[in-house]
Amino acid sequence: MSAHADTAGADMAGRLSRACEQLGLEADAATMAKLLNYLSQMQRWNRTYNLTAIRDPQQMLIQHLFDSLAAVGPFSEALGASATPAKVYDVGSGGGLPGVVLAIMRPHWSVTCVDAVEKKTAFVRQMSGVLALPNLQASHARIETLTPAECNIVTSRAFASLDDFAQLAGRHVRNDGTLVAMKGKVPEDEIQALHARGEWQVDHIQPLRVPELQAERCLIWMRRSQGTL
Repeated sequence: MSAHADTAGADMAGRLSRACEQLGLEADAATMAKLLNYLSQMQRWNRTYNLTAIRDPQQMLIQHLFDSLAAVGPFSEALGASATPAKVYDVGSGGGLPGVVLAIMRPHWSVTCVDAVEKKTAFVRQMSGVLALPNLQASHARIETLTPAECNIVTSRAFASLDDFAQLAGRHVRNDGTLVAMKGKVPEDEIQALHARGEWQVDHIQPLRVPELQAERCLIWMRRSQGTL
């Protein structure tokens, strides 16, 4: 490895460590190594398979890794310290964002990345092996064709409008579970459309601070409207 690559790697490791600190996440050396390995695997596969439009490793670090890490704390809080393993679906997961990151950070959660593009689920499946993540699965399918999964959380990042997300993926959420959309600015129009249908409602909107990212990000937490259980 060249000295330049060594320096770049050390820089990324330092920034990742700081980002975890800012987000209040504990990550040991093995976890950090898995996160960085995931990033380098994504860069490698991206040359051939076009997993993500973002090519620059620095931007991948922020917009993929840090962005996904920002959801770990809020999800952990929502799921609590339940004795039974939490079940999470990541819909329209692409190259495994945020699903692979959630699986790395929370080995006791069962995480399934669902995507309709086979090369993307092949990559996630490969990551499950390469990164030794027995809690990570990949499902090559359209979410609406799968058997209801009784998940605690079903999440998506840039997958669809809130209403489409609820219509397509809502049946995979347990009665006491939550749909969580990762969004940029608060999408007022989408919230109106969701509420107009009446099956799901926004429970709360949680602003996210993504380290090194100068852009608005938020989590939109949705629950079934009372009376539609």
